[in-house]
Amino acid sequence: MPGRSLATLRAAITAFFALDGFLFAGWVVRIPDIKHQTHASAGALGLALLGVSAGAVLTMTLTGRLCRRYGSHPVTVVCMVVLALSVALPPLTRSAPALGAVLLLFGAAYGGVNVAFNSAAVDLVAALRKPVMPSFHAAFSLGGMVGAGLGGLVAGVLSPARHLLGLSVIGLLVTAVAGRTLLRHEPPVPPERAPAPGSEPGGGAPGRPGGRGLVVVLGLVALCTAYGEGAMADWGALHLQQDLAASPGTAAAGYACFALAMTVGRLTGSALLARLGRARTVIAGGTVAAAGMLLGSLAPSVGAALAGFAVTGLGLANLFPVAVERAGALAGPSGVAVASTLGYGGMLLGPPAIGFMTDWFSLPAALTSVAALAAVAAVIGVTTRRALGR
Repeated sequence: MPGRSLATLRAAITAFFALDGFLFAGWVVRIPDIKHQTHASAGALGLALLGVSAGAVLTMTLTGRLCRRYGSHPVTVVCMVVLALSVALPPLTRSAPALGAVLLLFGAAYGGVNVAFNSAAVDLVAALRKPVMPSFHAAFSLGGMVGAGLGGLVAGVLSPARHLLGLSVIGLLVTAVAGRTLLRHEPPVPPERAPAPGSEPGGGAPGRPGGRGLVVVLGLVALCTAYGEGAMADWGALHLQQDLAASPGTAAAGYACFALAMTVGRLTGSALLARLGRARTVIAGGTVAAAGMLLGSLAPSVGAALAGFAVTGLGLANLFPVAVERAGALAGPSGVAVASTLGYGGMLLGPPAIGFMTDWFSLPAALTSVAALAAVAAVIGVTTRRALGR
């Protein structure tokens, strides 16, 4: 595929990553309004929100198979259309069970599109022969920041129904434009990954002997990263406010520091990977994140804790992209599905695990588990150094 076509394809895939973050963040900022609208208790809302996670986990493995059969590009477009349509549904519900049902559909589309466009990105990274995977995940982070910021601006003037319907329209328009590019191009396959005659279409590498175990190990790296993301999103602000007596505004800045640092880390991730390679990036990232989270959870002052959150974001930034890219290179869309499912499982595991440990010990002690898992990711980087390669 000519270089110009690869550049066009990269722009289209980047647009899908950014749109995914934009739509998801737009929904998240309206959760309090939806809770009020459905008259759901905290417990009922929690069960309804599990629909997103359950739908995602249930469809991720299935999406890997669909990508191998039909190709990652058509599956990306179809899943994004469903995601864009389903984001408008939560404001139409009037009870927690109904909300849970529509969130199951939303989560299924969210999980499906994440596997599909990560598979497409893996193929493109291999064809470009450049470590650009972090740039796609940076687009997701930037899209999320824009979606959350826009949601905050319009929350006072637009109802959830109008806001999310607007997001749905934007999602369909972007999908129509970027999807045309994806559907016009087959996923690029480098010569060394060209499928043998009679193999399944849709791009991606066939499984290698022993590669399945390595894919699972890479999934554990993704799990360690996503565990930290989930914990920071749900518990970081509470730690600042409850344990360090920060004001509500300062406490809210805790996750902002983490998210901004993660975005910066991903924007510079391609250069970092080119300089260090995958293994050293994982080792350094896990080590930095572990040190940052120890500071963030145990620091006696708000300023030091915020600095620790930012360092944690920088450390974790490129672990998930590296894990997913390498898993896809080893096992194609199925590898992406396994790594993504384990990673998403980590995001599910993090918040409730922190809650249980807080009841047993304290919130600062519980947050050190993020540092522990970041250190585990670094150890995995050391033990799989040869397999991770450059």
